Amino acid sequence: MERIKTYKDFYKFYLTEHSDNTCRVLHFVGTSIIFIIAFFALYLSQPKLWISVPIVGYGFAWVGHFFFEKNKPATFKYPLWSLISDFKMFFQILTGKISFKNTND
Repeated sequence: MERIKTYKDFYKFYLTEHSDNTCRVLHFVGTSIIFIIAFFALYLSQPKLWISVPIVGYGFAWVGHFFFEKNKPATFKYPLWSLISDFKMFFQILTGKISFKNTND
């Protein structure tokens, strides 16, 4: 597969790699927990909590990919764009722009 050159094209690809409802739910839950951990790490001044952020974030996402979506996470080839896209998808789900049910967003 040829390398994707623009973020716009990447995000279209990213959404196709997250078309399974359970995978999207797991991404959403994992990202939600990341925000909770970040809040408490800052609020309680507990820098050790930051260690759990990638474990939780990638843990939920990779379960979604390996067991439900049955594909390889894009983060292995496009780490920064994948991270940005995870947050973008999270906020688009949160605001109703994309849904859990409709996988053709």
